[in-house]
Amino acid sequence: MIEPEKEAPTRRSTGGTESALEFRGVRKNYGSQRALDNLTLSIPGGSVFALLGPNGAGKSTAVKVAMGLLRPDEGSTAILGRNVLDDPSWTKKHVGYVPELHFMYRWMRVDEVLRFASGFYPSWNAALCRNLLERFELPPRKKVRHLSKGMVVKLSLIISLTHEPEVMVLDEPTSGLDPLIREELLDGVLRTLCDRTRTVLFASHTLQDVQRLADRVGILCNGELLVDRPIDELLQTTKTVRATLTDGCLPQHVPVGTIHDSVERREWCVTLSDYSAGKLDELRLQNPVEHVEVESMNLEDVFKAYVRGRRAIA
Repeated sequence: MIEPEKEAPTRRSTGGTESALEFRGVRKNYGSQRALDNLTLSIPGGSVFALLGPNGAGKSTAVKVAMGLLRPDEGSTAILGRNVLDDPSWTKKHVGYVPELHFMYRWMRVDEVLRFASGFYPSWNAALCRNLLERFELPPRKKVRHLSKGMVVKLSLIISLTHEPEVMVLDEPTSGLDPLIREELLDGVLRTLCDRTRTVLFASHTLQDVQRLADRVGILCNGELLVDRPIDELLQTTKTVRATLTDGCLPQHVPVGTIHDSVERREWCVTLSDYSAGKLDELRLQNPVEHVEVESMNLEDVFKAYVRGRRAIA
């Protein structure tokens, strides 16, 4: 279960209609293995979008397709209205990218890495770079091979931020970090990203990070997008109904909008994506139940229900 956060940031409105990043019917296979299955998704400008999924769900593939690092078998992706494959240099100028694996020359010092990276970005902001170095407490003359994993992530973030991109794309930014470094990154780095007007897409399977930072969430499973909704709306409308069945009876009618259901002895658990009092009345009238209880869900509960429901169908 996810513990309640002490200081959850105010979520930004995502009421704008202009899309900053789009996936249009994207399919991607690795041999006979399907990584993305008709992924269609529009991320509003100014939003913080989290792409969730279990390992192997297709998150990293989606990120690489979005960056133009992988060519989809079908479909296309666009950033700020432009196809990412039409002009890769334009994408590089307008997008900051933090990969899961950070490719840097390990023999270089931190300041040498930054000086080398600055040559690729005409809009490189040297003053911002110095500010971020100080804020992240990175030693400029330390060699990359001597940096901790957390320091390498910070260095990668500086590189991706210093040319002041409109869109940020991060692939598992806190993966493998120890709890203290992860907390520092969340509070001091990623939260700073989310306070700005830029659009942020980050792929993760760390639900605590998502609940703290994102205002919209998509859930991937086996390359299929199961849900795309504002996080507050998702938590308000997704409920679990626990019903006690009449002895010797089984459910007769599964309500429309059921994400996942299971029966254990006389207890029938039904997770609904669009819970309402009317749906509860429908469940009572059309099934042999004696007692029902409605439970709210946190993001972890919702995530598990969607993934289990998808796997049950598969």
